[in-house]
Amino acid sequence: WCSRGWPHLGPPALGLLGGVGPGPGPMRRGSWGQCQASSPPTLLPNRLSCLGEGTRWRIDLQPWASPTPSLTYEALRFLKYISTSQTFCENMNMNSLTGNSETAKKPWTICLDERFNLIHQIKSKQCRLYSLGLGNDDSQFEIRMASSGCEVHRFDPSIKSAHIQEGQHLWYHRLSIDWRDPNPVIAAHRLRSNTKKLGTILNEFGHQKIDILKADMESAEWKILENLILEDIVEQIGQLVFEVHIHWPGFEVSGNDSTVVRYWYSLLKELELKDFRLFHTYKDLSKPQMFLKKEAFNASSSYILSWVNTRWK
Repeated sequence: WCSRGWPHLGPPALGLLGGVGPGPGPMRRGSWGQCQASSPPTLLPNRLSCLGEGTRWRIDLQPWASPTPSLTYEALRFLKYISTSQTFCENMNMNSLTGNSETAKKPWTICLDERFNLIHQIKSKQCRLYSLGLGNDDSQFEIRMASSGCEVHRFDPSIKSAHIQEGQHLWYHRLSIDWRDPNPVIAAHRLRSNTKKLGTILNEFGHQKIDILKADMESAEWKILENLILEDIVEQIGQLVFEVHIHWPGFEVSGNDSTVVRYWYSLLKELELKDFRLFHTYKDLSKPQMFLKKEAFNASSSYILSWVNTRWK
């Protein structure tokens, strides 16, 4: 199952999804979409063992910003990093795609420069957008991308039906993206689980690439991003548009304040090492101006970061 995934029957066939999962055969991981039969299953907390040699369990932490751990130095390094563009993008205006001047509530910025592949995918009607959310943001960005001909999948656990098609190119799925799959012992008692890793969903949908991954996960984004990096899924993504929240550490991110900020910074450096480049930052001044529960460093509690994968083909 892992090496094959579901046959790609096209979005209308998504009724297949959400049913009984793969058979009981154990797996080990080669790449994110290739697992082979192995020895009897090893159940680990909240995941089925599908990992082989060479798979990382943790990201590589960057050196401390100062000789001794310091929140001030870590915070200043991190905030400077997310505020500094790493590549120039000239065309970020989506109005040229649809002729629609209506503005979304948040600036989900993508790069449409000819030197990157996204604009060519859009023009050839071959682009794919995954949108991860929790039901609390508007769908204007997704609607506009669907209007431009992109295949758009919006994952939102709050919708009433398992799968809803709206128009020719827009699908809503009652699924929540997590950094781990459900514990197989618990999931075995259910017909389906509404919480899955992105890699699992890619396998089930039969998708190999995502041109745009947009995420507003209300503080789950750090662990989800870590999972995408550790499982090499991020390499299958053309552009990342993430809202990050820094008013608290985030779900299952532990440690003192300086350790947390070092972890955030290290995650973003992992993206850079994989040839992602930050091209746009939006500082949300409508949100509380907080940094780890304090009014400090002239920081907002929320930023939207846009990255382009310069390797993307």
